[in-house]
Amino acid sequence: MADVPEISLEEKLRFLRRPSSYDGGLDEVIASETHMSWVFLVGKRVYKLKKPVRYPFLDFSTVEARAKDCREEVRLNRRLAPDVYLGVAPLTVDGAGELAIGGQGAPVDWLVLMRRLPRERMLDRALAAGEVGRGDVVSVADRLCDFYESAEHADLTPDAYVDQFRREQANTRTVLTDPAFALDGARIEDTLRQIDEVLLADNGLLRARVEAGRIVEGHGDLRPEHVCLNTPPVIIDCLEFNRAFRLVDPVDELTFLGLECRRLGDGWIEATLLDRYAERLGDRPSPELVAFYWRYRACLRARLSLVHIIEHDPRKPEKWLPLAMQYLALAEAPELSSALRGDR
Repeated sequence: MADVPEISLEEKLRFLRRPSSYDGGLDEVIASETHMSWVFLVGKRVYKLKKPVRYPFLDFSTVEARAKDCREEVRLNRRLAPDVYLGVAPLTVDGAGELAIGGQGAPVDWLVLMRRLPRERMLDRALAAGEVGRGDVVSVADRLCDFYESAEHADLTPDAYVDQFRREQANTRTVLTDPAFALDGARIEDTLRQIDEVLLADNGLLRARVEAGRIVEGHGDLRPEHVCLNTPPVIIDCLEFNRAFRLVDPVDELTFLGLECRRLGDGWIEATLLDRYAERLGDRPSPELVAFYWRYRACLRARLSLVHIIEHDPRKPEKWLPLAMQYLALAEAPELSSALRGDR
């Protein structure tokens, strides 16, 4: 491999931004950046390039690691979007230093290939347009219930399940109480205390979920922008890089999706999701359990928003603090959700 030309990330991005790099005579490439990838919309296809980054929870610093993760992304996402994830293709370079997608040269990176979904049918866009009805949400819930029924059950103990929450909550507390953000300390402390009471009380609320066999290998990042209201619905972009983060209670995932829909202005969706889940799987969670997941997820999302500031993320720097404040407001007011009042 010593004779393979060194190709920088900037060169790869320039190549992937050019319409001539793709088959089909297209004249437009729409590029967008996420926290861990570059995404290129090209006609009816999507090409995703992983960033060469390293964090405590993942390592994409080598071509081999990125190749492995691309394959995992396709494998795992085919569970909920089998016709969307088309496969993996190498980004190759020949002896003259010319890049190609799936060429005869040596691989210098790897791409996930996807079928492009209609943007207007993604749940976040449909919510903004006021085009989401109860039937849409029930269809999404049914798709997820089928998924949860067949999902692999988690191989962890009740103590391990609770300990993972405790570790993440400790990280959340560190970020949310950082004086650099000048957040209202008393309000933050009250919200964190309500979460800590569940984690420290050893009252069996979370352990009972493991003992009942409810924890499965789920999606891990169930947000409206990952849900497409096709018939049947498809759900993309699962959290592929860390299995521990995918070992979830379905009630946790559905509550999280409801929380995100509430943030976008539609508070009725969470109760509909949980009601359908209870009907289908015979598992009606207590208001206390849902309240815990709601507060925990809201604070976690606030923390992740603030981490973008800590990391000096150049993408929309003005976005992160207001977004964190939205999540914290939701964490303080779980009574906004009818599912938390027990009156479904």
